[in-house]
Amino acid sequence: MRKEIEIIFEDAHLLVVNKPSGILVVPTPAGERHTLTARVRDFRKRREGTAAAFPCHRLDRDTSGLIIYAKTRDVQEKMMEAFKKRAVEKTYLAFVHGHPGKAEAVIEYRLEGQPAVTKYRILERKDGYSVVSVEPETGRTNQIRIHFKMIGHPLVGDRKFAVAGRYPVAFRRTALHAQKIVFHHPITGRRVSLMLDMPDDMKEFIARH
Repeated sequence: MRKEIEIIFEDAHLLVVNKPSGILVVPTPAGERHTLTARVRDFRKRREGTAAAFPCHRLDRDTSGLIIYAKTRDVQEKMMEAFKKRAVEKTYLAFVHGHPGKAEAVIEYRLEGQPAVTKYRILERKDGYSVVSVEPETGRTNQIRIHFKMIGHPLVGDRKFAVAGRYPVAFRRTALHAQKIVFHHPITGRRVSLMLDMPDDMKEFIARH
């Protein structure tokens, strides 16, 4: 049975979808067949007879939320250039272990030998964890996960950069959701602002904790 994609925005040039957690955007060198990009291309093929769909950025397998696809290589290049120039605003929702000392702060630690900057704001302090809004100003690999680990508050559910058994709460995945994205359309120039609700699994976690 095919799993349909959830379209958040679409026009003649772009397709923005809500990525579920647990799926890769593109294959790793292992050559996985079941990726979000394959699913989007299958959707377009069945609906329009064309399988053209090109991801403009990436999200980790565990991370849910907004991801932009271009319908042509030219539009993909324009969007990727916007990401490179930091012209795309991204806001994530995350659960982090413990309670960071500052309600709002900027984390600055170099990653991959390059400057890396992450802004965050605590939305709610819970028993053993905090709900935070996160705005990465740079786009280094695993930036949010590494930065929160470096300040002593790793993401709930992160098994790569934290030892889950050391903390009082646990989650089945890394608790990170790409909630909002704002950019100027690469063709029309108009401002596009898209936002998602918190995903069900994160809502359920809050209800239980």
